[in-house]
Amino acid sequence: MLSKGGVSGGDQEALIAALQAPSPEGPWLTEGERALVAYADVLTMTPAGVTRAHIDALLAAGYSDRAIHDACAIIAYFAFVNRIADGLGVQLERTTS
Repeated sequence: MLSKGGVSGGDQEALIAALQAPSPEGPWLTEGERALVAYADVLTMTPAGVTRAHIDALLAAGYSDRAIHDACAIIAYFAFVNRIADGLGVQLERTTS
């Protein structure tokens, strides 16, 4: 599915749909990536729901403490920026291309 040029043709829609599913599945995600997506989902949607099991899954998948920290910081930053933008009513600019 993935190539040097990115996702091919109709596979892009399938990939987007799979990543938006409650439990992302598919041959393009490793177990570690699934653990990271699950962690990102919980941290974004219900931050108080992050448990030791989420961290243990990331550690078992080979993520270091530093990588988990960095992922947490990036996920939290995006949530923060999106909430600021939503709270101020920021609208995306439409581009013509």
